[in-house]
Amino acid sequence: MNASTARLGCVAAEQHDERQCDAAVSRAFSVLGKRWNGMILDVLGEGPLSFVGLRRAVTGISDAVLSDRLVELADAGLVVRDVDAGPPVAVSYALTDAGARLVPILAQLGAWADGNLSATR
Repeated sequence: MNASTARLGCVAAEQHDERQCDAAVSRAFSVLGKRWNGMILDVLGEGPLSFVGLRRAVTGISDAVLSDRLVELADAGLVVRDVDAGPPVAVSYALTDAGARLVPILAQLGAWADGNLSATR
């Protein structure tokens, strides 16, 4: 196993094509690499929120972009939309189990950024 496959958690190259490991990272960043997605997941890591609550917590995001990102995250199986028929009707968003498993990874990524990236980026 070479260093890059070991870091990515991939099995030994003779058992697993390294390109498949690259494909897995590519799939992860196709979701996590989009602007706002990591922030939305991080905020929802603290518990379910309404659309308005999310918009307030993710400073600078427009309603249209937030709506698009929530659909994408739901399609990826990371966020679930819950509708309470009320009255009044209430909609909230929460992490799925898969989304919740990302929260510690996002925390590690944030810690890495604090130690390795300048604050002006």
